[in-house]
Amino acid sequence: MTKSLFEQNGVTYRNVGGYNIPNLILLPEEASVTLGKWGMMHKNYLLKHEKVLFATLLTKGELYQHCAEVENQAKYMFDTLIEQMKESEGVTEELKEQNQWEWVQRLGNIQVRAREMVCNELIYR
Repeated sequence: MTKSLFEQNGVTYRNVGGYNIPNLILLPEEASVTLGKWGMMHKNYLLKHEKVLFATLLTKGELYQHCAEVENQAKYMFDTLIEQMKESEGVTEELKEQNQWEWVQRLGNIQVRAREMVCNELIYR
């Protein structure tokens, strides 16, 4: 039983008993990353709708880092949108003091719209 090495398409193989066995190496473990709401939503989207990208990121050990980056971008975008919309629509602390129910309704509406924008621009892409 001879063992000979050869390379094909960037992968090295060894011949063992007439079978070509790839010489696989383990990548370093992916850093432990805790994903929040946005990162988990993006990961689930990739798993269900972008299976090739999901598998590629997973096998390269980059999936959680990618999702963590999307998480950070989404948090920043969401917070920025909330502040911009509150300012442009006059949802202020004065309104909160004068009419709490209206303030809650308007702020809730702003949050729903901001969440939808973040999902369409970052999470489901």
